[in-house]
Amino acid sequence: MPINIPNGLPAKQILESEKIFALEEDVARKQDIRPLRIVILNLMPKKIETETQILRLISKSPLQVDIDFMMVSNHVSKNTSADHLLKFYDDFSTLKKNRYDCLIITGAPVEHLEFEDVDYWDELCEIMEWSKTHVYSTLHICWGAQAGLYYHYHIQKHLMKQKVFGIYPQTLCDEYNFLTNGFDEIHYTPHSRHTAIDEHALAKQEALEILSRSDVTGSNIVATGDFREIYILGHLEYGKETLAQEYFRDLSQGKEIQLPFNYFPEDDPQQEPVLTWRSHANLLYRNWLNYVYQMTPYDLQELSAYKQEHNVAAASV
Repeated sequence: MPINIPNGLPAKQILESEKIFALEEDVARKQDIRPLRIVILNLMPKKIETETQILRLISKSPLQVDIDFMMVSNHVSKNTSADHLLKFYDDFSTLKKNRYDCLIITGAPVEHLEFEDVDYWDELCEIMEWSKTHVYSTLHICWGAQAGLYYHYHIQKHLMKQKVFGIYPQTLCDEYNFLTNGFDEIHYTPHSRHTAIDEHALAKQEALEILSRSDVTGSNIVATGDFREIYILGHLEYGKETLAQEYFRDLSQGKEIQLPFNYFPEDDPQQEPVLTWRSHANLLYRNWLNYVYQMTPYDLQELSAYKQEHNVAAASV
């Protein structure tokens, strides 16, 4: 089924070249069905690249999806044109009146900062608080996952001795979980980060379940039992060349950067990387959207009351 995107979005041509059916708004409005509504808070510098990566995964679901893009107002993007942001993005003050089936909070290259020192931290906290009553399920990615775990559960992050950078095998912890249903016992996930969460603090949170992990990366996929909150510490949305681009960029700038683990064939950066995580990335997003489609109220205006009732029921169990 198609995804519905803003008219003229640059990702449309790329998606069409990959045989992904994307409807622009004018055509989608003529279809009499109830699509899922997803808002993407894109905190990554290269917003067009991130848009394409996430839309590529969302499109693999058989459901029709409406997409809004959100940006923070307290930060000036240096890598995306103001024209693109003006045309396709709205800030939180404009979108907060809406209700959504799903929210995606991306990563951001600010992990070297304390959360409170990030210039848009207060606004992000407001968005995460808003999501409790205006969004059925929120998916947090990489730094976005660390930020969510810190905000909702006070789980701290810490600097690692060496950057986790590469494609790491992850062990499936629960083969019967709906979100990871169909996963192999070992699956691969790209990681690119200098920080890790406090695993001991995470283990004490009864509301959270670790769905996949490794001894090197720590927890990889974490979620609440009702999937209202999902945390992916890696980057399943990454394309085949994303880590290569990061590696060569840092190399050209004279930065200290190790070769991405388990990425280039024979550890030769002149060879083309092999995409080993695509099927599990597609499966996770498809499972997530399928679950939300079955569980979210048909009328999103009922979402606030529905979630309040759901919270009371969950707390009494």
